[in-house]
Amino acid sequence: MTKKLTIAIDGPAGSGKSSVARLVAQKLGYVYLDSGAMYRAVALNALQNGGFALSSESELEALARDSRIELRPVPLSLQDPCIHNRVLLDGVDVTQSIRTNEVAQAASRVATVAGVRKILVAEQQRAGAGGGVVMEGRDIGTVVFPNADLKIFLEATPEARAERRWKEHLEKGEHLKLEQVLDEVHTRDKRDTERRVSPLVRAADAVLVDNTAMDEEETARLIVLLARDREAKLGKDTGVVA
Repeated sequence: MTKKLTIAIDGPAGSGKSSVARLVAQKLGYVYLDSGAMYRAVALNALQNGGFALSSESELEALARDSRIELRPVPLSLQDPCIHNRVLLDGVDVTQSIRTNEVAQAASRVATVAGVRKILVAEQQRAGAGGGVVMEGRDIGTVVFPNADLKIFLEATPEARAERRWKEHLEKGEHLKLEQVLDEVHTRDKRDTERRVSPLVRAADAVLVDNTAMDEEETARLIVLLARDREAKLGKDTGVVA
């Protein structure tokens, strides 16, 4: 039986890592875990409680500790390319609620808090134990799964990434200007790369994939080829065969 891999996909906002990771998981028959949804869930919890916790790291940490977040497979009836896991927050389905621009911006703030990251990383590691998973984020290959069998770092130009995010907003009925979205991408990049805790950085052993000129399907097919090659090599090293 072929060894199932732990696959970590990292990259900046708009690099397509969520959609690509879901496709890779589908093609390999693996479980997809949307780490960003967990930070969005904490952010939504903060906003629903008046937003005051967003200005206090200690309150955000306490909120994360008290939040019960569950990631489940998306039902076949839900055909939304922006949604990759069904998300329950304290037993309530918040799958749609966490996908607003307001929650996304708040989640970026939440993700900078060390205490919050420690709590959620432990949950992510528990969920991904045993392999056969694809997880994406900004520190999956460096912090969450530093010993992942395959690490991918997705990259694309800021302009290409902004256009992708802009189209996502349009699909959700949010009519933002492309220039505004590009500014948000630059701001997000700066925050993610300069944050004190788990900054966005390519792991030394990660495969760099620039998908500026590639769509999600092409990117996913490339990663699946890399995964199959890694499976074969690990099988030879361990004596495990298909």
